[in-house]
Amino acid sequence: MNKVKYIDPMIGTVGDEKGFSFHGGGKTHPGASLPGGMVQLSPDTVTGGDNGTGYNYCHTSIEGFSFNHMSGIGWYGDLGNIQLMPVINHTDLRSGSNEEVPFKKGTVGWKSPFSHDKENAKAGYYSVFLDRYGIFAEATASYHTGLLRFTYPECDNSGIIFNFSRRIAGRADSEKIKIINNSSIEGHIHCTPNGGGFGRGLGGISYDLFFKIELSKPAESLRFISDEEYLDAYINECEGKDVGLVARFKTCKDEKITVKCSISYTDIEGAQANFNSECVELDFDKTAEKASEEWKKAIKCMEIESDNETLKTIFYTCLYHCLLDPRTSIDVDGRYRNAKGEILKADYTHRTMFSGWDVYRSEFPLLTLIRPDTVNDTVKSLLNIAILCNSSFPKWELMGIDSGCMVGDPGLLVFADSYLKGIRDYDVNKAYNICLASSKCAERLYGKDFKSIHPKIPQYLAEAYVPERLSETLEFLLADYAMYKLAISMEKNDDASYFMDRVNRYKENFDPKTGFMNARNNDGKFVNTKNEYDKYGCVESNIYQQSWFVPYDVEGLCDLFGKERSVSLLERLFGEADFSALWNENYNHSNEPCHNITHYFNILGLPDRTQYWTRRVQKEAYRLGAFGFCGNEDVGQLSAWYVLSAVGFAQICPADDKYYINTPLFKKIRLALSPKYHSCINDDIFQVECDKDPLEYPYIREMYLNGNLLNRYYLTYSEITAGGILEIKLKLNPDKSD
Repeated sequence: MNKVKYIDPMIGTVGDEKGFSFHGGGKTHPGASLPGGMVQLSPDTVTGGDNGTGYNYCHTSIEGFSFNHMSGIGWYGDLGNIQLMPVINHTDLRSGSNEEVPFKKGTVGWKSPFSHDKENAKAGYYSVFLDRYGIFAEATASYHTGLLRFTYPECDNSGIIFNFSRRIAGRADSEKIKIINNSSIEGHIHCTPNGGGFGRGLGGISYDLFFKIELSKPAESLRFISDEEYLDAYINECEGKDVGLVARFKTCKDEKITVKCSISYTDIEGAQANFNSECVELDFDKTAEKASEEWKKAIKCMEIESDNETLKTIFYTCLYHCLLDPRTSIDVDGRYRNAKGEILKADYTHRTMFSGWDVYRSEFPLLTLIRPDTVNDTVKSLLNIAILCNSSFPKWELMGIDSGCMVGDPGLLVFADSYLKGIRDYDVNKAYNICLASSKCAERLYGKDFKSIHPKIPQYLAEAYVPERLSETLEFLLADYAMYKLAISMEKNDDASYFMDRVNRYKENFDPKTGFMNARNNDGKFVNTKNEYDKYGCVESNIYQQSWFVPYDVEGLCDLFGKERSVSLLERLFGEADFSALWNENYNHSNEPCHNITHYFNILGLPDRTQYWTRRVQKEAYRLGAFGFCGNEDVGQLSAWYVLSAVGFAQICPADDKYYINTPLFKKIRLALSPKYHSCINDDIFQVECDKDPLEYPYIREMYLNGNLLNRYYLTYSEITAGGILEIKLKLNPDKSD
C-alpha cells in the first residue's frame, strides 16, 4: 500500500493570530517539498506578525507563492523569497497583506480570497483556486527547484507578478534582476538583519539567494515595478530595494502556464547548475509524481500496521515533518557558501535549519535510528561552522549563522549523542576540543580567540550555576553530563572527573524552603519566588515544569524531592493539565521543557503510569486538521515525540543510550536500519509487535527481546540497532494479568 496518501501537510497550519484564533498554532506550511529539500514552495497568506511560515489557516486570502519556507517555527520566521502571484487584468502593485512594507498607493492589493474547500495539499504537491481571478494554482518541487502551474481563464491581459523584495518578517535588502529573454529571468536577492527576518532581525541572519526562472510560455511583455509604480518599459536589468516584475500574456480558457525556478545560496552558476540538473526535461505532472515517489521511499524507514485511519494519518504526517529538516544547503555540484561568503565544496550534504534547543530531545534521537546519515551530515555541518567561527556549536543555526535563540548547548548534546552511538564520519577530535573549549569558556583555541556560548562568570565557572537563571543552569549542567560521557568514552579521565563534579552540583539548586528547584542570586542564595508556578529564571516554562529537568539523574532528583512526594507531584503535573491546550501551567506538551517526563515513571518503578500518561498525551495533544498540533511543531520536535512514542520509545537523556518503553500505538511497527551506521547483527529491521490491539489493551504485561524475557522498561540503542523483534504482550488493566 502507498503510505504517502496518509501524509496531510495541512495538519498544524494554524499561525499566531489572536484575532482569528486563540491557538498559537503548529505553524507548519502546507506547501510542496522533498525530504530535506532546499525548496519548500508554499502559499503565503500574510507577510507579518508571528506567522513564521507565511501561511495561516485562519486567514482568508492568499498574497502569493514563494520558494523557500521554514516549517513549525516561532519567533518570527525568515525566507519566503521570490513570491509569485498570478492575476488577470490590472491590479494594485502591492499584495495588500504585507505588514512589513507600507501599502501606499493602492486599495485592496493583488491578494485573492480563497476557500479551503478548493485547496488541496499532499506530499510534494499543493493546489488552490484563487477566487478573485478564477485561476487554479498548483505547486510541486524537486530538491533545488520549484514548479508553479497556473490555469487561467480566457483573458487578453493575464499576468504573473514577481515580488523579489518579499521576505517573511521583513524584506530583502537589495535585489538585482536580469531579464534574459521573454521566458527567462535570473537574479540575486541579498538579505541581512537590517531587513528583518528571523526574530525580526534579532537572529542576525544574512544570506544571498540566487535563482533562475523559466516560463513555459514567453511573456508578451515583462516590465519592472518598484514602489508600486511601473518603471521604464524597455530596461532588461533592475537593481534596488523594492524590485518587482510583471509578466503579461493573452490566455485562452483553461490555458496552463508553468513557472520553473531553481534556487541556490551559492551563486548564479549554482542556480543554473541546479536548473540544468533538475529542470530541463521536467514537466509539472512528472515532477509531482516523482515528488510523491521520493516521499514514498523516505517514509519506508518506518512502517506500521493499523486499521485506524486517523492514527495512520497523524503518524505518517508527523514522520513527514520529521524529514523536512535539517535541509540541504548545497547545490548539485556539491558547492555551498559559508557565513563568511567563502564558496566551498563538500563531500557530504551540508545542511541548515538546526533548531537545537527543540530537536535534541526527540527529533535527533529518532533520526539516529531512521536517518543516521542526516545526523552525521548535520553534526559535520555544525562542526564546520564552529571551526570557521572558532566558537561553540551553534544553538539555533540558519544559513550557517547561530541566531543565538534559546539556551544551553544543544549542538554539543547532538554531537555527544551521535558520537556515543557510533555516528562519527567527521573530525571527532576537533569536535571534542571545540566542545571542551565551549564548556570551559576557553579564551583561545587553535591559536585564535574562541567564542563560547557558556557564561564566562565566576558563579558558572567555579560553582556551576548561572545567577537568576534556573533554565540555563540546568541546560548547561546537562551539557556537562554529555561531556562527562564523551570524556569517559574517549578515555580522557581528567576531563571526566572535572565534569562529573559539576554534574552532581545540580542538587545545590534545590530550594528546601519551596521544595522545588530554584534560581540563585550572585551570592548563591535562592531568589524569592511566589510558588512553583513562578516563571522567574525559567525559559518558556515555570519552576514546576523546569524542576524536573535533570534527565541524567532522575532517581537522584526524586530523592531530593522525596520519592513519594515526587510521584504525587508528577501525578498532579499531568492530572491538572489540558494536553490539547496551547499552554499549560502544569504539564505543557506544547513546549519542550516538559517533553519525555511521562517516562520518568519507568525509572521510578511505575511503568504503568508511563503507559497511561503517554497514551493520554498521544490522544489529546495530536489531532487531524489545521489545529492538529497543540503548539509550535518546532522543526520536527513535536512530531518526533509522537513518532517515537507511537513506536513505544522515548530517549529521556541525550548521550544516554537508553530508550524507555511505553505501550506502542500500533500492533506492528518496523524500523529499517542502516548497515552503514548500525550493527544490524541480527537483522536490518527492528520490529515491535504486540499480541493484542494496543488501542484496546493499553498496558504491558511482559516483553521479549529476540525471544528472551525483558525484565526492564528500556532498550539500549545498540539493542535496537542490532535488529530483531521486541514482542509485547498486553493487558487491559494495570493491576490484572490479561
